[in-house]
Amino acid sequence: MKIVLTNDDGIEAPGLESAFLYLKALGDVTVVAPAEARSGVGHQITTKSPIVVSRVGDRRYSVQGTPADCARIALKEIVPDAEWVVSGINRGANLGSDVYNSGTVAAAREAAILGGRAIAVSQYVARNETIDWEITGYHAGNVLRHLLRRALDSGCFWNVNLPHPLRKESKLKYQVCSLDTHPHKYSYRKENNAYIYEGTIHERPRDHGKDVAVCFGGKVSITRMTI
Repeated sequence: MKIVLTNDDGIEAPGLESAFLYLKALGDVTVVAPAEARSGVGHQITTKSPIVVSRVGDRRYSVQGTPADCARIALKEIVPDAEWVVSGINRGANLGSDVYNSGTVAAAREAAILGGRAIAVSQYVARNETIDWEITGYHAGNVLRHLLRRALDSGCFWNVNLPHPLRKESKLKYQVCSLDTHPHKYSYRKENNAYIYEGTIHERPRDHGKDVAVCFGGKVSITRMTI
């Protein structure tokens, strides 16, 4: 199985390495990831300037572009016969309305647009907690093994969010659920001529049984997204 691995936190991010360690047991993995963090850029693409790509290791490419650029270049030029694109593991949840500004999700969406199969994986971070990437990788690996065997219609991709905090012995339940469309609860504080965002995902509105509530409730949320 040929797998492209990308992200939006950059090629040196621990979440990318954590995903790689578990994916390499499932197939031939080629990393095509942004040279630096491009979190929150959504589905931005580069068309007006050259995109510099550097080979930095065996089947490992650093891209001076966005996550969606990485998916495009990977599937058009580097691994055109890839069977899956995996994007992540992102530091922070990509739930509900987050999917529209997430670079992680955009890479998976771009793969689906190009006719490929894709999975975006993110790790929610609970208040005042830190991520143990070895444990996150272990649980993400189990989810990926499950989804890589599942059928997926053309034009669709999976969006996965892991709950937090986690222990290696945690017996996680998976729930396929729909996207929660509530907007974030936030405001802006004005200082001189500037507006400063104030808000936190922990208090965001949520509907029972949808992805935000499922992940915040301790289960792995799995949402089938369409383009």
